[in-house]
Amino acid sequence: MMEKMIRAMFKETLDIALPDPFPRMTWAEAMGRYGSDKPDLRVPLELTELTGIMKSVEFKVFRGAADMPGGRVAALRVPKADLSRKEIDDYTQFVSIYGAKGLAYIKVNDKAKGPEGLQSPIVKFLTAETLAQILERTGAQDGDVIFFGADKAKVVNDALGALRVRVGHEKGYAEKGWRPLWVVDFPMFEYDEAEKRWSAMHHPFTSPKDGHEDLLATDPGKAISKGYDMVLNGSEIGGGSVRIHRAEVQAKVFKALGISDEEARMKFGFLLDNLAFGAPPHGGIAFGLDRIVTMMTGAESIRDVIAFPKTQRAQCLLTHAPSPVDDKQLRELGLRLREKPKA
Repeated sequence: MMEKMIRAMFKETLDIALPDPFPRMTWAEAMGRYGSDKPDLRVPLELTELTGIMKSVEFKVFRGAADMPGGRVAALRVPKADLSRKEIDDYTQFVSIYGAKGLAYIKVNDKAKGPEGLQSPIVKFLTAETLAQILERTGAQDGDVIFFGADKAKVVNDALGALRVRVGHEKGYAEKGWRPLWVVDFPMFEYDEAEKRWSAMHHPFTSPKDGHEDLLATDPGKAISKGYDMVLNGSEIGGGSVRIHRAEVQAKVFKALGISDEEARMKFGFLLDNLAFGAPPHGGIAFGLDRIVTMMTGAESIRDVIAFPKTQRAQCLLTHAPSPVDDKQLRELGLRLREKPKA
């Protein structure tokens, strides 16, 4: 129903026929192939999984990432890439924003010559067999450049995913047009390294996929949710989920999140009571209307299409908010302003 609405909106306002139906992709596939849960499908470049073959190499950067829990080694092949050393250095600086400690690369000058036909500081650390496997898996040909990410999966995905989009658009690989996508089967939880516990990827009231209820207690990291996003040209334009409607399932989710029965009762007692009385299955989706209009109009900023936009300092230029308050208003709120110390 929502997909039909978006198709109708684009057709009636811009005379653009979006595909019917929209393609669907699981979260795991999106992260594996594109390093993003909102992939820009206009860019045909994809990531190649190399973690398995790097478990036996001597090169510590790749081996360490392949052996670490939750680690990943992946490659991004850029075909016929005429990249200067300065451009590669700029890309290395770019991926550092996402936590990458570097950006290893291989230039494929003459594939037929084996290792001698490859240009890179890392070639000497990899065996001819490993290099051949990399070329085979990535499908690299003469003139291509292969970039590598090796770290925790999140760092690799964020870094190579962003690099894929930047290179794709800068170097003319991106196609024109509109590429919508449904991303489905999001994980229920993600692990919070700082807190050393699981947290809800969407929110704690998202229903687990049928048959995954027992995983909430035995292996929360493998539990899949009934969450879904609508993506368009690399932007999430809508997201939603099917909600939990059974009290016993909600209790399992709270337990997986480390919320005790007492805390759950104190914070969400009203919800648990309502579920016990027989709430029906329910779900929905919320669209980012401003984001959609920004894309449809080709505006540079989302503020260009918002009726009463705020500045980056959260000020409204139309109403001059926030405005000064008087002493009476402060007293009503029980507030007192602290005067700046005189110089």
